[in-house]
Parts: sequence; structure tokens; C-alpha cells
Amino acid sequence: MRTSSFFALIAAASLCACSSSERQSSQQKPGSDRDPHGCIASAGYSWCAKTKQCERPWELAERKSFERTKKAFDNFCQVPGGGT
Repeated sequence: MRTSSFFALIAAASLCACSSSERQSSQQKPGSDRDPHGCIASAGYSWCAKTKQCERPWELAERKSFERTKKAFDNFCQVPGGGT
């Protein structure tokens, strides 16, 4: 009787471990959403060609005194001639 209980406990633990690892693999890991420049969108970063680095638009807007809008960020970060 003890042996069958032991194996039932092991089987239950194994099933629980499998379902949690499946759940974890279906979710993205933090920081895994990097763009081609290495900017992490989930942390609020976007590439700015003008500064040549990942920037948080609202922080850059405050530092460079432009409106906190996507359009203003895009206009500021454009490089004349279309370079990236």
C-alpha cells in the first residue's frame, strides 16, 4: 500500500511540473521583445536614429523639450536623408 501511494505521489508531482513548464514556455520571458536595434519595447524603449540609442520617448521629450507624442518623437528622431 505504501509503495502505490508513493508512486501516485511521484506521478502527481510529475504532472504538475509538466504543466507549469508548458505554461512558462508559452509566455514570453521579460526582455525578450527586443527590436533589431536591441530596444526593449515592453520597457518603453524605441530606437532613435538621431541619438543612435534606445530611448523612452517621454524621457527624451522632457530632455529635449518637445511634445510627448509619438509624432513629435518620430519627427525628432528622424535623420535627414532617411539614415537609421
